[in-house]
Amino acid sequence: MLTVSTNVRFNFFVNSISENRKIKEKQIAISFDDGPVENTLEILKVLEKYNAQAGFFCIGKNIKKHPGIFKEIIEKGHFVGNHTYSHTRKMGALSVSTIVREIEACNKIAEETAGITMKLFRPPFGIVSPKTQKALQETGMQSIGWSIRSFDAVLSSEEIVLERIKKRLRPGAVILLHDNNAKTVNILEQLLLFLKNNQYEVVRPDKLLEINAYS
Repeated sequence: MLTVSTNVRFNFFVNSISENRKIKEKQIAISFDDGPVENTLEILKVLEKYNAQAGFFCIGKNIKKHPGIFKEIIEKGHFVGNHTYSHTRKMGALSVSTIVREIEACNKIAEETAGITMKLFRPPFGIVSPKTQKALQETGMQSIGWSIRSFDAVLSSEEIVLERIKKRLRPGAVILLHDNNAKTVNILEQLLLFLKNNQYEVVRPDKLLEINAYS
């Protein structure tokens, strides 16, 4: 029960959108968690090189620390989403009111920094509960998951990470990467090259999932 109830992909407590199974063309989306950080700039360069747009689920305290990078993500044509303010590992133990505060604080700094109202939320570590669902209802946010977890933040081998993604590729998939991980820059470049060579189109996640990123 614990595995199911705390994994955002299973839609057990929270209705998360993790892929678009209606898509039959070779289209996929790439999303990043945990920025913005200095390394995000390198990620943005690679995306621009391959003319690819992505989604960035940002931590509020990192937006506050790197407002210029946050604005550059948006200026480059990518979308930004809410990844809570502090990205606490205690997400599963938080009260509804604390989760609401985490979401609202992240939204507030994003609005102050870039003048946008974020609508899409990704729970830290994919941990969800009935309390998460109540907090999302209170804040009017939509939870976004993923269908391909790369484990780029866990696995040391770039080759293994790439193979994980390649084996799971299918139309309508959403890939999870982390822009705060230095080796993800090379993983991303190798992935985009592979996608290009195999006639896959990289579509911005909100477009792929047919939802609005902002209110």
